[in-house]
Amino acid sequence: MNAHPSSPAHMGIRQWLMLAVLAVVWGASFFSIEIAVTELPPLTIVSVRVGLAALVLYTYMLVTRVRLPFSGRADWRTVVFAIMLMGVFNNIIPSGLIVWGQTHITSSLASILNATMPLFTVFMAHFFTQDEPLTPGRLVGVLVGFSGVVFIVGPYALQGLLSGVAGQLAVLGAAFSYAIAVVIGRRFVRLGLAPVQMAFGQALAAAVIVTPAALVIDQPYLLPLPSWQVVVALVSLATISTAFAYLLYFRLIAEAGATHASLVTLMIPVVASALGISFLGEVFEPTHGIGLLLIGFGLLLIDGRLTKRRKLRAADVPPQGR
Repeated sequence: MNAHPSSPAHMGIRQWLMLAVLAVVWGASFFSIEIAVTELPPLTIVSVRVGLAALVLYTYMLVTRVRLPFSGRADWRTVVFAIMLMGVFNNIIPSGLIVWGQTHITSSLASILNATMPLFTVFMAHFFTQDEPLTPGRLVGVLVGFSGVVFIVGPYALQGLLSGVAGQLAVLGAAFSYAIAVVIGRRFVRLGLAPVQMAFGQALAAAVIVTPAALVIDQPYLLPLPSWQVVVALVSLATISTAFAYLLYFRLIAEAGATHASLVTLMIPVVASALGISFLGEVFEPTHGIGLLLIGFGLLLIDGRLTKRRKLRAADVPPQGR
């Protein structure tokens, strides 16, 4: 398998539909978390999420007769190590930080801050990969995007709302962890793992690590039984927003490339905000909207779409004679 497959210049209708479905699925995850944190502690939510997702993905592998990611491989130690790293940086750390963060901030704001992940990825890719340098256009995009983050977080910090700032920083930490996972995930490409093997492996690794911690720290067995609303939220979070979402995401990367797939972060905050405003009575502040626009504009600059269109338009202008 090619370690750096080329991605198409444009997405077709199939890829745009996949992107839209993924945005709705991941946008809804912030809504589900907002419900779950009302009755359950963060580690318990993460443990149930990744554990049930691993079970669903394993069942899918049995039905489709896909082997375990480390089965029958001479390099199984390398595979296990890569899977463990992905489980930590792509599941445990970001999920735990987002869930904890949403105990202090709304789902709308959490989804917006989560959209900064590609901004961190630009720097990570520059220093830890050889084919994604930090170009001037990308640097401007990072600065514009981070100005959106500052616009969102700044007013709360100036007002001294420490708990709110802590929640926002937690979600930003989750976005940074996702960026680390993107770089680590390149190992999966070289190892030739199928999307379902990648999704199952990281979910299983996360469950093995976080479940004992949840049992010791949260002691969920001493908590009262959750309401049916929380149970539905957890099942939705694990099956749809984790198992199904990762299958769809890795397939989208394979068909459209990582750059196009990352555009889902532009759409997730819109979905999460709409759900929070419609069902949770949340208020979407004007500062959040301005910050989101700045982040979106920064991501477009990073993607290079705006500069590409400029160059094409300039190329179409005929030279002026004297």
